[in-house]
Amino acid sequence: MSDAEAILAKSLALGFDQSCIVRPDAIETAGQKLATFLKNGWHGDMAWMVENAERRSAPAALWPATKSIIMVAMNYGPEINPLSYEQDPSCGSISVYAQGKDYHHILKKKLKQLGRWITDEFDAQVKVFVDTAPVMEKPLAEASGLGWQGKHTNLVSKEWGSWLFLGSVFTTLDLPAKKAHVDLCGKCRACLDICPTSAFPKPYQLDARRCISYLTIEHKGHINSEFRKAIGNRIYGCDDCLAVCPWNKFAKTAKEAGFHAKKELGAPRLQHLLSLDDAQFRTLFSGSPIKRTGRDRFIRNCLIAAGNSGNPDLVKEIRPLLKDASSLVRAMAVWALRELWEEKEFEVLKNNLAASEPDPDVRAEWKATTS
Repeated sequence: MSDAEAILAKSLALGFDQSCIVRPDAIETAGQKLATFLKNGWHGDMAWMVENAERRSAPAALWPATKSIIMVAMNYGPEINPLSYEQDPSCGSISVYAQGKDYHHILKKKLKQLGRWITDEFDAQVKVFVDTAPVMEKPLAEASGLGWQGKHTNLVSKEWGSWLFLGSVFTTLDLPAKKAHVDLCGKCRACLDICPTSAFPKPYQLDARRCISYLTIEHKGHINSEFRKAIGNRIYGCDDCLAVCPWNKFAKTAKEAGFHAKKELGAPRLQHLLSLDDAQFRTLFSGSPIKRTGRDRFIRNCLIAAGNSGNPDLVKEIRPLLKDASSLVRAMAVWALRELWEEKEFEVLKNNLAASEPDPDVRAEWKATTS
């Protein structure tokens, strides 16, 4: 068995579902695509993408000693079609990847085991990465043969569909690489056509500023009124473009127990979520990637979902949030109440509270809801 074969076999033994090897210079065109993305401002609030653009587009710039990169993938296929979560407006829809344990921790632990084994077995140096360093995982995964970047810009696999977490092991070992995977999207436009906010200017291009995943996870400010109705009940991320992919007919439920949906996160009730204070939020989402978003942004998202629910029973949970410490929360509480209440009732509350509101953005929200 060759060194490369031994490493790939070890990765499977550690619990990865697939692995391939790629050279660090295999994604030459990715840098230009990234430059166009940044030039167009499609990265939105994600300034870190600009700061690390040079290292991100050239793996060797991140670690010049790199001779080979082992790309690994773990399947997180759901038991339930995530599109079904959007059918019940009394619940919040959470992206599949965030319904279980934080994938960063699970993959990082296995990657460190693989890295230590490579170091011991071959006397080589390694560095491991999981979505926390300037590494372009998806172009590298495509170049390695793991799959291809679909028209929604995410990785697609013939074996696993759209549900793959990616990680990488950079090493000083000189290993043979496979050919890049061919694009098998064909004429299909399912992922583009289903997007609620038209976030794809063209196939294979994403304007993150319009993407619900970006808006509900990365965006730190107020969510523009243009997108609120389209968000529906999605309170953390959006899986529409992934879930609709025809290649999911080959998808399998994740074998890693940590990726299975926690009962309380499968379809959480908005009534409960709206009542969370910071301590309760941290407890509920301990060990989840949702915790990094913070309570205020999360409640902002839940208020948008509440406003879209058509359920006036949620008013009793929303009203106290008009006096929340966070202006993000107060602003969306105003919007949600206006969506759920009769105009006369809302106007009475507006006359009592709007003038005393200290934040200009929240005051603008009160004003914007005037008939």
